Amino acid sequence: MSKRDYYEVLGLAKGAAEDELKKAYRKLAMKHHPDRNPGNHEAEEHFKEAKEAYEVLSDPQKRAAYDQYGHAGVDPSMGGAGGAGYGNFADAFSDIFGDIFGGGGGRRSQVYRGADLRYNLEISLEEAARGTETKIRIPVMSECEHCHGSGAKKGSEPATCPTCGGHGQVRMQQGFFSIQQTCPHCNGSGRVITDPCGHCHGNGRVKKHKTLSVNIPAGVNEGDRIRLSGEGEAGINGGPAGDLYVLIHLKAHPVFQRDHNDLHCEMPISYATAALGGEVLIPTLDGQASIKIPAETQTGKAFRLRGKGIKGVRSETQGDLLCHVVVETPVNLTERQKELLREFDAISHEHEGKHNPKAKGFMDKVKEFFSA
Repeated sequence: MSKRDYYEVLGLAKGAAEDELKKAYRKLAMKHHPDRNPGNHEAEEHFKEAKEAYEVLSDPQKRAAYDQYGHAGVDPSMGGAGGAGYGNFADAFSDIFGDIFGGGGGRRSQVYRGADLRYNLEISLEEAARGTETKIRIPVMSECEHCHGSGAKKGSEPATCPTCGGHGQVRMQQGFFSIQQTCPHCNGSGRVITDPCGHCHGNGRVKKHKTLSVNIPAGVNEGDRIRLSGEGEAGINGGPAGDLYVLIHLKAHPVFQRDHNDLHCEMPISYATAALGGEVLIPTLDGQASIKIPAETQTGKAFRLRGKGIKGVRSETQGDLLCHVVVETPVNLTERQKELLREFDAISHEHEGKHNPKAKGFMDKVKEFFSA
């Protein structure tokens, strides 16, 4: 089967310029590359055909022979100009290889964003409820003030990397395949420090401590994060700084326990108040509030005070305060108190089912269990 004209393959006129050849080839190679058309033999043949056409026409010596003698002029078996250099073709194929696999030719200095940092901040429940402003001091890698991040001694400049010529990448070539890799000498920066800065020793960054002001919004809770943009570590090779994340932790409170936007507390009351009822004062974050204890209140009963909790950062309403009553057993009794309690206990046993219904019910169940 006779070969098609190379200009026809690329869709160009005979006098096409070099940049037109490259553009046409890139377009066809991107369209028919086997990795984009797995299992498509027709596309593979088109790709090989375009590759062969560009291989010849991109080489001035081969192109001159082809223009004069046609395919016979570049056929090695016929003494043509085949076997000449692959430089231009390799350059174009390198560009296409990069486009397909996410790379690309040209200078690509490795620029890195600075690392994000985390700071654990403990605050009180009151500070979390009302919001506050505090200062923190953190260790961080910052841009060197003496070399302004270049790593070179003041008055000097980084030199162009001799290995990659300042491109940050080196090319590994096998035949007409060309793969670019990060330069091992300059680590992709394209520059080398011949006279390093004496303060950062060529790193461009130094370890410092800086003090920052942090605004804590009202309603924050355990585990919430506050982001301080650009307050992390300095970037590398001119890259942007990272962020600082302040992680909130709540200190244990002597009275309240937080549950989302609600607060809980235990309120001890006397035996007499639980039995006869009364009014007691309970603490809140805003001061004190009073609640009425009805007669015959049992341990564990919860009293809810609406709106005495915390309004969360993302909440529309204020939480509640739940006061859990604990009937306190008296201690350090006098003889007179003991005497009165014995008398009270004796009277209570005379009508146990009336005065102690839970105890009576429990004992009935025990008797029933053992008699079964």
